[in-house]
Amino acid sequence: MHDQLTRVFALRHAETAWNVDARIQGQLDVPLNERGHWQAARLAEALADEDIAAIYSSDLQRAHATASRVGERLGLPVVTDPRLRERHFGCFQGLTHGEIAERWPEHSRRWREREPGFGPEGGETLEVFHDRCVEAARALASRWPGRSVVLMAHGGVLDCLYRAAMGLDISAPRTWTIGNASINRLLHTPQGLTMLNWADTRHLEEAQEPVRDEHADGGTVWDVVLKPAGGTA
Repeated sequence: MHDQLTRVFALRHAETAWNVDARIQGQLDVPLNERGHWQAARLAEALADEDIAAIYSSDLQRAHATASRVGERLGLPVVTDPRLRERHFGCFQGLTHGEIAERWPEHSRRWREREPGFGPEGGETLEVFHDRCVEAARALASRWPGRSVVLMAHGGVLDCLYRAAMGLDISAPRTWTIGNASINRLLHTPQGLTMLNWADTRHLEEAQEPVRDEHADGGTVWDVVLKPAGGTA
């Protein structure tokens, strides 16, 4: 049985300026901000002792840059897979929640209520997006029975994987967090995904860094600098 298990590290990319602004990124290619590069470095250190066999990443640069930092630390290449991209939000992309509600109040309501068959103009429906994410995760994990893999993706993708692992409906309200650069651990077997633990942010909390989480979704090498409480480093 154990030789059929794949340990999955389901990771969200580190922070971008649009995460800070709660602006819908979708499939727009937004880079990491300075804090995001710091988070990526901390994430890489947190995974340094894990026996990881492969790293798969969304091809959007905020995910790929985060995955690349992990790959550098582990000595592994990053394999991109567009199936791990965030949901395509069509005409919502680039806007804040408030701007969407002001322009398209009815569409905003359908989106907020997680209507499975609704998709913004030019974007994906929730059910199509969910199926894409879960099928991709299972396909990639099934390549490595008995091993561990990293899936570097986005908030919406991880939300789908959480629901699949917990047996939750895609339209159920979200009550769990999906922070930037958090570590989420799943198991994959031929029967599907199951939960190990979720929202591990100890590698970020050690340095007194708050965790930011948005429901949207939501380079430069930076040195890792620990900043204990009361310190000035």
